[in-house]
Amino acid sequence: MDEGEVEKNGGGVCSSETVNGGEDVFSCDESDASSVDHLVIMVHGILGSATDWKFGAEQFVRRLPDKVFVHCSERNMAKLTLDGVDVMGERLSEEVLEVIKRKPGLKKISFVSHSVGGLVARYAIGRLYRPPRMENIEDLSANACIERLKGCTIAGLEPINFITVATPHLASRGNKQVPFLFGLTALEKAAFHVIHWIFKRTGRHLFLCDNDEGRPPLLKRMVEDDGELHFMSALRSFKRRVAYSNVGYDHIVGWRTSSIRRNNELPKWEESLNEKYPHIVYEEHCKAYDGEQGESVVKEDDSLDKVEEELLTGLSKVSWDKVDVSFHMSRRKFAAHSVIQVKDPNMDAEGADVIQHMIDNFIV
Repeated sequence: MDEGEVEKNGGGVCSSETVNGGEDVFSCDESDASSVDHLVIMVHGILGSATDWKFGAEQFVRRLPDKVFVHCSERNMAKLTLDGVDVMGERLSEEVLEVIKRKPGLKKISFVSHSVGGLVARYAIGRLYRPPRMENIEDLSANACIERLKGCTIAGLEPINFITVATPHLASRGNKQVPFLFGLTALEKAAFHVIHWIFKRTGRHLFLCDNDEGRPPLLKRMVEDDGELHFMSALRSFKRRVAYSNVGYDHIVGWRTSSIRRNNELPKWEESLNEKYPHIVYEEHCKAYDGEQGESVVKEDDSLDKVEEELLTGLSKVSWDKVDVSFHMSRRKFAAHSVIQVKDPNMDAEGADVIQHMIDNFIV
């Protein structure tokens, strides 16, 4: 799409423009359809821009006409992605509120996030979470708790889908969590000490070496409610949580951390025979489980880092749909981290079936 060109299609208007510093911004955040009430926020990864989700946004608008209103986040682009997950999360939450203010009539909200953007989105929903009003605060029965959960909102909207794509949910510090380090202990330890030089504050969060004011690492705090930030309550409030993961050739985010699994839980997958989704090789619905179940499993996997296990156990207290993707036969397999998102429609077109799968299973 050329600069300034506008494409009207069903539930949204997709446009590109140039902003400060020549940065290209893409968005689908205007609509003429009065029936559209579902806001979809798309969040890019580290050193990325709003245009990273250009293809995905266009497909959502084209395939869900009069259903969705898509906004590609533009508040944390390029070097701003190095400011830390929390700072980016605060910016994203403010951006979401501004979009909602511009678009009256919205009733639902979903997030689709790539890479570190998934962590930023998890932080933002913790900030935007609003518990329901209770008429009788003393009514604490099981049924009342269920009704309370149903009344939760994200920025006043009903939370529907929370989708992450190649997101390092279990951080990047563990063995083989960053595949380009080849699983070599010496390189992984060296990365722990120098990551903040490259990726600044965001790097410290990813490698769990932040200790602001003596507090636990941010990602550890994000697997529970932390004061005014209701991280897990917010995540739990969504009707559906989905983790798309590359089973291999993703040199930025490993399979284990993106799929929220232990080593011994990684499934054996086979070549896809589905013509519609040729790169989807495994799907499973993982029910929420309690801490006791988690303890029984971790004893069988000695490779887990203690903090990593805490992250996994915390995130597993809510259910997840896990979708495993393989580009091992693709010409761009070594760029799987970008292909799974279709970051560049010309080079990464082989990932289009992943976006199609996402839309076909999207709750509107």
